[in-house]
Amino acid sequence: MPNTPLTPTVGTATAPLEYDLLENSVAALRKSIANRLVYAVGKDLRSATRRDWLFALFHAVRDRMMHRWRETLAVSQDSDAKRVYYLSLEFLTGRALTNALLSVGIYDDAREACTQLGADFDALIDLETDAGLGNGGLGRLAACFLDSMATVGLPGMGYGIRYDFGMFAQKIVDGRQVEEPDYWLVNGNPWEFMRPEFSYEVQFGGRLVQEGDHVRWVDTDDVIATAYDTGVPGHELTSVSTLRLWTARATSGINLDAFNKGDYMRAVEAKNESENVSRVLYPDDSTEHGKELRLRQEYFFVSASLQDILRRYLKSHGSFEQLADKVAIHLNDTHPALAVPELMRLLVDEYQVEWDAAWALCQRIFSYTNHTLMSEALETWPVDLMGRLLPRHLRIIYDLNARFLAEVHDRFPNENDLLRRVSLIDEHGQRRVRMAYLSVLASHKINGVSALHSDLMVKTIFADFARLWPERFNNKTNGITPRRWLSQANRPLSALIDARIGTTWRRNLDELEQLRPLADDAEFQSAFRLAKTQNKKRLAERIAQETGIVVSTDSLFDVQIKRMHEYKRQLLNLLHVVTRYQQILAHPNHNWVPRTVIFGGKAASAYYMAKLVIKLINDVARVVNNDKRIGDKLKVVFLPNYRVSLAEVIIPAADLSEQISTAGTEASGTGNMKFALNGALTIGTWDGANIEIAENVGLDNIFIFGHRTEQVAALRASGYNPRRYYDHNYDLKTTIDRIAEGAFSPEQPNRFHDITRTLLESDYYLLLADYADYIATQQKVDELYRRPGDWARQAILNVAGMGMFSSDRTIREYADDIWNVKPLFSQ
Repeated sequence: MPNTPLTPTVGTATAPLEYDLLENSVAALRKSIANRLVYAVGKDLRSATRRDWLFALFHAVRDRMMHRWRETLAVSQDSDAKRVYYLSLEFLTGRALTNALLSVGIYDDAREACTQLGADFDALIDLETDAGLGNGGLGRLAACFLDSMATVGLPGMGYGIRYDFGMFAQKIVDGRQVEEPDYWLVNGNPWEFMRPEFSYEVQFGGRLVQEGDHVRWVDTDDVIATAYDTGVPGHELTSVSTLRLWTARATSGINLDAFNKGDYMRAVEAKNESENVSRVLYPDDSTEHGKELRLRQEYFFVSASLQDILRRYLKSHGSFEQLADKVAIHLNDTHPALAVPELMRLLVDEYQVEWDAAWALCQRIFSYTNHTLMSEALETWPVDLMGRLLPRHLRIIYDLNARFLAEVHDRFPNENDLLRRVSLIDEHGQRRVRMAYLSVLASHKINGVSALHSDLMVKTIFADFARLWPERFNNKTNGITPRRWLSQANRPLSALIDARIGTTWRRNLDELEQLRPLADDAEFQSAFRLAKTQNKKRLAERIAQETGIVVSTDSLFDVQIKRMHEYKRQLLNLLHVVTRYQQILAHPNHNWVPRTVIFGGKAASAYYMAKLVIKLINDVARVVNNDKRIGDKLKVVFLPNYRVSLAEVIIPAADLSEQISTAGTEASGTGNMKFALNGALTIGTWDGANIEIAENVGLDNIFIFGHRTEQVAALRASGYNPRRYYDHNYDLKTTIDRIAEGAFSPEQPNRFHDITRTLLESDYYLLLADYADYIATQQKVDELYRRPGDWARQAILNVAGMGMFSSDRTIREYADDIWNVKPLFSQ
């Protein structure tokens, strides 16, 4: 039988459990904070540090979530409701305190309580560390979805890994990215509850023993997965979702014999190796050891999660007949794809469910979101690695593949090449398991994350599967939570909106439509611009504090903050910066619109080209910002260690949002939604959710440029020659030449040779092809910014048109169309 967790002791009291339901008045909060300072933190007024006050406030707020959290879990269990389990390798939650204060409705009262106790509330808020549980849009989307699941009241939970360290903390030293450990847990995490009673053995390695039709997986190296739970409050505490994260523990703590002999390294070697599984988010997988650790991570968290899901189901069900009626499992990209063979293993090997019945359950339970169209980004694993680490799962995948290919052959007997294309095993070169194909095979629904992405998905990477099962594919355009990304991040604008249309837009974002008539109201425009100026001053102070660069809040804040990657084309943005710099030098008396160009983002530690672009940005910034001839006409800023809490400062201050990926490469984007919701105008390609934003805010209120998806394909098919654009565009040629000859790196003139060579010889992401239109569109941006009233009007219309981009809407669509899960509480 499968490993079972420790059984909680059943209470024997005859009376119901009695505890205080805490009030939310200033006096009650003041007393709670003081109590928690003394009884939970163990300090008093004389000895308390700022961290101690922060943790006392944490506990006082968490206490006020607990009743609703327990109530949510109890109602879900007592009603035997179908639950959704959202499996994601990332949950980029950011800071939790402000979100919790706003959700409980005690933000202002907590501020007053802290003030009365002599604690600096704003300093405490800024002291909280971002949780190191994610890196980019995938993890931030998962966090928004948990917020919306709680707000909508859906029964379910998120599952992931409790990383000891985040991806890394980014420092910029001499213009280069330097990675340092992200010690986000160094002071503990007061939001979480350790659940040692929910601990499971996760197996690796070993060998298979065939006993008739039954397979046993034996002689394995095991790791213990232990649960930590965090509550995720919905707006106004509609309900509280659970984020359950797994941490790895060794089955034995120490080799005592080795320790006693003085071999201290060997004494803890096995323990350290086991616990490395949950040590770091995204280990460098450019090495074989890194690849193995990544695969261990992915299996570790899905195995623990699946064991936990089945345990919960079996508490109230004696057989698996209703499993698919009570359980929905969603795969957020392919990282959790091993959940498919793991569920088959548990059902068939551990619970002796017949194979066909188990597979039928899987295909009703699983659903899958694809987040990329780039074939090189579709996860695959070498067969030999999987066979060594997860031999039982590889055999299950082979068996699934054999049955699947037999079905395809029966349907299409004369299309042998189709079998090769859809096989779960890629036979080209080193044989590899295609995890995206495994996810598609197992899922009853597969969705893309924007209208364009979903359309391209069924025409390109999954074309053969869409031919087999067209009914499985659908679109669910991404969304963001307005609670964090407007109410929390942009309090000046939120207060203005509240004063004009009320406060219920936080739950019903479509109500922002009521702002449309105000777009031409001069008084509202003035108040809107004042809110933007307040946010720009806050960001300017942060820039000066972190970089020493002084920027003018009268300048246009032009922002590109996202993961550093060639397809996101930070380099195209920088080409415009260099071009603009050259033009200002050539025409200093022109009526230039002052512009501050702000970058932020991390490059994967092994991503050479992305890290070189970071260096180029900083070298250009060094030259431009110190050129007295330029002054405030142009400033360039790279803000280090981009994270959620920094985004909450940057996004409300942005005037212009750079969403400039090569058309057909960005699945959706959610940064584009956050910027528009906060009143920034978008300059972008006809890609991802930019298209739907344009449709909702109006094409006249967004700056679209560049080749479209079909034009990109045609250009590549015709034999794209980037040098043709270089030879025929003076500004482009001058810009590239200046970089190539070392104008921004005089101490090492050839420093950026690899960048300029790549642009001129291959330019896969078509920067040069889109350059001229991008520069021309940036001139249109300048023209509009010279007319403050017109700019404000269009910015207001962007805010008003963002109703459909709430993650609440997205989650309701998932619940209705994919998961078939109903809210626990009436709205």
